[in-house]
Amino acid sequence: MKKSLILIAAAAMIISACGEKNKTADVALSTMQCGMCSMNIENALSGLKGFVSIEIDDDKKVGKVVYEAGVLDMAAIEKAIAGAGYDANDTPANKEAYAKLDMCCKIPGKE
Repeated sequence: MKKSLILIAAAAMIISACGEKNKTADVALSTMQCGMCSMNIENALSGLKGFVSIEIDDDKKVGKVVYEAGVLDMAAIEKAIAGAGYDANDTPANKEAYAKLDMCCKIPGKE
């Protein structure tokens, strides 16, 4: 009986360790300007398979992204944010998407 309980406990620990597949990473969002920018970025990521959540600090212009490792990677996250018109780490914003942003979301003097 004692051996069975030890085996069950060991199996449960292995299964729970394998289930830990979420990864957290910071994304520099240097071109975001306002709360609407945060919403646009969240919307751009929400359709990605493997995206879990993002918590954006508007003042620091940083997003803490949680995603499923193995399903999604940082390159795809950065590409989605850039596709919405915002710089993401070293990935520049898509110019056409940036041009379509509301005025409050644009950096004065940047075209």
